[in-house]
Amino acid sequence: MVTLEQIRKDMEAQFALDSAIQSVEVNADTLDEALADGAVQLDSKVSNLEYEIIEKGSDGFLGLAKKPWKVRIYQTAEAIAKKKKVMADADFDTEHFDEEIKSVDQDGMFYIRHFGDSICLKVTLPCGKGRPVELRQIVSEAKRTDTLSLDEDLIKKLSKSGTDNKYEVVGHYKHVPAGDALLVIDVSKDEMLATVTVTPPALSGAEVSAEQIIRNLEIQGVVAGIENDKITEFVDNPVYNVPCEVAAAIKPQDGRDAYMVYHFETDSTKLRIKESKSGNVNFKELNQIQNVVKGQPLAQKMPPERGKAGKTLTGRYLEAKNGKDIRIPLGKNVELDKDGVTIIASENGRVVFEAERINVEPVLELDAVNIKTGNIDFLGTVIVKGNVEDGYDVKASGNIEVGGTVGQSHLKTETGDIIVSQGIFGHDVGVIQSGGSLWAKFIQSAKVEVEKFVIVSDSIMNSEVTAMKRVILNGKKAQITGGHLFATEEICAKNIGSPGGGAETILEVGFDPRLKQRLAEIQDEQNSLMRELEDTENNIVTLENFKKQRRSLPKEKEDTLNNLKNRKQEIVVKSEEYASEVEQILQRLHELKIFGKVKAFGTVYSGVKIYVRDVVDEVRTDVKSVTFFFENGFVRRGKYEEPDMTDVKAPEGYSS
Repeated sequence: MVTLEQIRKDMEAQFALDSAIQSVEVNADTLDEALADGAVQLDSKVSNLEYEIIEKGSDGFLGLAKKPWKVRIYQTAEAIAKKKKVMADADFDTEHFDEEIKSVDQDGMFYIRHFGDSICLKVTLPCGKGRPVELRQIVSEAKRTDTLSLDEDLIKKLSKSGTDNKYEVVGHYKHVPAGDALLVIDVSKDEMLATVTVTPPALSGAEVSAEQIIRNLEIQGVVAGIENDKITEFVDNPVYNVPCEVAAAIKPQDGRDAYMVYHFETDSTKLRIKESKSGNVNFKELNQIQNVVKGQPLAQKMPPERGKAGKTLTGRYLEAKNGKDIRIPLGKNVELDKDGVTIIASENGRVVFEAERINVEPVLELDAVNIKTGNIDFLGTVIVKGNVEDGYDVKASGNIEVGGTVGQSHLKTETGDIIVSQGIFGHDVGVIQSGGSLWAKFIQSAKVEVEKFVIVSDSIMNSEVTAMKRVILNGKKAQITGGHLFATEEICAKNIGSPGGGAETILEVGFDPRLKQRLAEIQDEQNSLMRELEDTENNIVTLENFKKQRRSLPKEKEDTLNNLKNRKQEIVVKSEEYASEVEQILQRLHELKIFGKVKAFGTVYSGVKIYVRDVVDEVRTDVKSVTFFFENGFVRRGKYEEPDMTDVKAPEGYSS
């Protein structure tokens, strides 16, 4: 078993050998090839080499009279110094290494060989719980009829200390040269492999040593690829009359071709439905869209590698092929990063790999949104040619355009507009949220929240609509029937309400709908807190009276009393926070400059409630062609005014 000390000595010996090889002479077709060959021989990098041109090469004419370069190559002084320092500073993790060695149990071993007229001994020490070699076994094997002398004291010493992977002379025998083992070195015609074939020695004949094999290899012209470990193995455990490998050429290593590393799934058929942490599968989440953002790395080209030259046993240069380069598959809306090899997205959208190119599509076109597509979540614009069916949702960072109808669905866009060419059938479930405006033919039984305008050509029925600017109905019907509509600036339609009453219709303008909604939420929470505070105070009074009468309370009731007092304090603090927020909201609403208007160029039917700021006008009789506005603390009625459409721009290809 190889010991730590043996490894150290082997490394030192190898370093001494490497240090001695500080220059080589190389013949090659080009200077680059010569340097690559020199790097192999000197076990160094090309950047650590210096060279002297002995004979300049020539490409000849049409490949004729070609002349190789002859170059003497050196390692730089810095490289040699660095190599020595690495060896000097080498620090093995002895404790860890010893633990590994101890974990393997192996008996000690010994080898008796007869080299020349000497009896030689090699001893390897045991590992772990392995047994050491026994002196009597060594002596018994070493003593033969032709043995002349044997140093048993030295054998005893070496059996305990080992021989450091070398053969030591421990005696002599009567050598008969005629009985020596014979060896034959065979070098293949292509100079890639050398083998040794040895005949067994006769009695009193010498065995083959490692030095003999190496010397015969050199005589055959072998100067590279000598495999000392295989030679040592053969000497320790010889196999006679069978060719055994003792040297192998340094084979050239072709460079690896360039290739792409993709940071997304290039095969869309491998995209799988998402699973929840519990392992449940939502078949509406088909996970078919791979969203990317601008600047996101999509793929990286790994450059080709330069081939490493080889060398035959006789030192002849073996050329290696350099890896082939590839074209970077740039498609639409992608670009190269500063490093020149990383592809990044130049737009938000979905990444696809088509026609051997990487593309980012900022627009997603679908025939419909249904069981085939699942829910849609896309960083870009979504165009649906048909319908968004019940139960399926669409989320986009850009516009959402629907050519058909929208059912019991949730449509949400962060900054874009939503355009529904037909209409919205919410069935009291559908929700539409837009960071821009909503354009639709009609809205029925849906909840709508937009940052700008709601523009409808037909009707809004039984819906909750909130617009941070205006709600405008400007088609032939332009009817608002039932529901609750909020707008900061104005609401305009032909007819509002319905003859004979029917569903309650409430319109509110002149304030920030979100602030108004938050105000209502806070007021509800305050009322709930006041009821809880009243109950808490009553319970505290009851327990304190009980304590006065009994002078003490059981532990459970005492804990309850303390908890009630703590909760009372929490309610008081929370109530004060709500009161402060209410004051701030009322202040902002009061400072709002836009008073708001409600306009009808047809009829506002009785039963409609119109709020301008915080003042209500309950319409008791039908009124035609009217504008409701705020003046001197009251809601006034005036002549119908045309809606303000100056900053309302219809989406391309859509007309209300």
